Amino acid sequence: MNGPASRTLQLGALARVEGEAAVRLRLKDGRVTAAELRIYEPPRFFEAFLVGRGHTEPPDLTARICGICPVAYQMTACQAIEAACGVAVDGPIAQLRRLLYYGEWIESQSLHIHLLHAPDFLGCADAVELARGHRRAVERGLRIKQAGNAVMELLGGRPIHPVNVRIGGFYRTVSRDELAPLADRLRRARDDALETVSWVAGFDFPEASFDGEFLALHDPGRYAVDSGAPAVLPAPGGAHPVRGFPVDEFEQHVVEEQVPYSTALQSRLDGGRHLTGSLARYALNGRWLHPTAAEAARAAGLGDPAAGEVCRNPYRSILVRAVEVVHALEEALHIIEGYRPPPRPHVDVPARESAGCAATEAPRGLLYHRYALGPDGTVTHARIVPPTAQNQAAIEEDLRRQVQARLARSHTAVGDEELAALCERAVRNHDPCISCSAHFLDLAVERE
Repeated sequence: MNGPASRTLQLGALARVEGEAAVRLRLKDGRVTAAELRIYEPPRFFEAFLVGRGHTEPPDLTARICGICPVAYQMTACQAIEAACGVAVDGPIAQLRRLLYYGEWIESQSLHIHLLHAPDFLGCADAVELARGHRRAVERGLRIKQAGNAVMELLGGRPIHPVNVRIGGFYRTVSRDELAPLADRLRRARDDALETVSWVAGFDFPEASFDGEFLALHDPGRYAVDSGAPAVLPAPGGAHPVRGFPVDEFEQHVVEEQVPYSTALQSRLDGGRHLTGSLARYALNGRWLHPTAAEAARAAGLGDPAAGEVCRNPYRSILVRAVEVVHALEEALHIIEGYRPPPRPHVDVPARESAGCAATEAPRGLLYHRYALGPDGTVTHARIVPPTAQNQAAIEEDLRRQVQARLARSHTAVGDEELAALCERAVRNHDPCISCSAHFLDLAVERE
């Protein structure tokens, strides 16, 4: 540690962040002059790996991008290539895809709520310490997560990196008899999820507000997961109403740029910061939550989603996620109840020279894929824009605002340890999936 005029702190070993990143803060005269989320992991080159592959391969390859959200990558890749080939998948196959996607939502959101985020609100260092004092809650969360994993295992062939997904549908579809035991498990998980909403609603939420734009898929009549078009809710006080655009115009609105301190690209929505994920989905689609989830949201203090009430407090994202788990479980049960096996597990998707794109709602937010195919179906170009890359600029602004607010409230120097804890919480509010490798955060504070 250096002298008081210029001081640098290196803090490591933060668990509960998926991947490796660092935060750099520059402070001068009591003001935050720079807040940077530094993602220093080496690029993984998945887009380059896809070039030269057959048009049937991206679902399996892109699933390896994430061990927690592989279905999101598979579903988006499938839809983008099917769009390029002029094929639309509907009926029972589309329903099974949505059921598989809900399985991922259930397991991923429950993981973040119980093991990654809740310790922040209860003064625990990690999930192990949380389990010592709140064993029942942790066990309840694990039961919900296991129910989501069971959906993925039954439909996808295994709970991580499913192998039963293919272009046009599945290699094998399930029977009604196979789904029956799953329904019993999901009903028990729904009871656990409702209890989780009540549990989380009792947390102490610091005051904070995101003042940028929200971006999420919008599919009137449905809480969008795997369908719909991108829609934008303006920042508070914005002059424009909610606006939308076709998914094939995504890259005209969401533009990626390289920043010198990060190996991950950052995105700007029409030149400004934006946030995608649970808060954005709830703001744009809350009126179409399942009635059970909507009632849970009202009881938890989130307001009336049917009236279009919006939650902009990043700390309350854990509460919105808990409501989304209830919705996913109810919708999964509805699909199982009405399921009739399709005559074939997939539709044919003959290759053609073309290009196609698609977007779906991964648990962490809007995920976009675009592929160009040659005459024989070979992938000639691939573009993948994940939600965490889109949220980076918003996370940095959130860091700056929260640290600035903390400094303004204190008449004495605020220690690096407290600033580090504040920054860690601010980052975890957004559930970033930095990568699927080691868990580590370094914080550097420079005081001038």
